[in-house]
Amino acid sequence: MRYRFAFLAGLAVGFIIGARAGRERYEQLKTLASKAKDSPAMQQAAGAAQAQAANLARAAKDRAAQRVPQLTEKARSKVGDRIPGMRAREANGHGTYSAAPGAPGSGGQPGR
Repeated sequence: MRYRFAFLAGLAVGFIIGARAGRERYEQLKTLASKAKDSPAMQQAAGAAQAQAANLARAAKDRAAQRVPQLTEKARSKVGDRIPGMRAREANGHGTYSAAPGAPGSGGQPGR
């Protein structure tokens, strides 16, 4: 409740200050933001941030690619006894999951 009150108070203060500053100040701020956006230093910083984000995304993807097979095997070992037919698929070397006979798309009898 306290945070909601602080947010609303800040919103009211911002509205009042913005209304008193008027359109002229808004245009000044808009021009200043445009100049900052077009400056070489800002563009260089944005490029560096983009490159760092790409590197972090690549690293996360690589970690996930290493971790997912381990998690899959761990989950399979924990629930293998509880899922009917799981042991049969493991025993015959097929790790794929196919639709049950009679299920839509299985090639068997249509589902009822």
